[in-house]
Amino acid sequence: MRILAVTHGPLVQPEIFADVCAEDGHEVIGWEIVQRGTPPANGYDAVLVFGGDQNVGEEMVHPWLHEEYEALRRWVEAGTPLLGVCLGAQTLAHALGARVGRIPSGQLAGFYDTELTDEGVADPVLGALPPRFEALNANAYEFQVPGGAVELARGPGAQAFRAGQRAWAVQFHPEVRRDQTLAWFEEDEATLPRALAELERELDEKLPAWQDLGRRLCRAFLAAAAT
Repeated sequence: MRILAVTHGPLVQPEIFADVCAEDGHEVIGWEIVQRGTPPANGYDAVLVFGGDQNVGEEMVHPWLHEEYEALRRWVEAGTPLLGVCLGAQTLAHALGARVGRIPSGQLAGFYDTELTDEGVADPVLGALPPRFEALNANAYEFQVPGGAVELARGPGAQAFRAGQRAWAVQFHPEVRRDQTLAWFEEDEATLPRALAELERELDEKLPAWQDLGRRLCRAFLAAAAT
């Protein structure tokens, strides 16, 4: 398959998802939407939309967000297999009419207890994960589940949903590498909920097992996209 990977900056690349796609014989086509605007309408079999330091509600500063919302609605309506991660999950929620806003208690950073809903356990993508797990979050904004969508996981707020049968969104980061995540934390050090050194120790302890789950999730999405 040809997989379109929509990114929002140099620190939010496909990372281990790109490795999984290559290992399984798929081609990843990068699309930096901040610089290039509206993604192409065809020429790929599935779409991945990754994170970024931009936020829903900042359209005056980042006018390309409007183009992303339109593209997301188009992919959902067309039944294009789609997986949004962090900002990609938030823009999908907003594009489908749900509220996205700042987390009242402050930024999330590190690993948080997360649980699949009954629908998540039965889902072909999220169901690849254990019913309970610790998920890596790095976000100051959260989404509500759009009307008509199915909530698949909860942790500190909604963590995943499915819209229709072919579009998934996850607030957590299943694609990350160590240096990438530490760069995010270092950029946000003034607003982190815990000391940077503590987060680094936690990352070193828990990231290898989390990356195994990330690979499992990616492969489940690719399998769902291929059907």
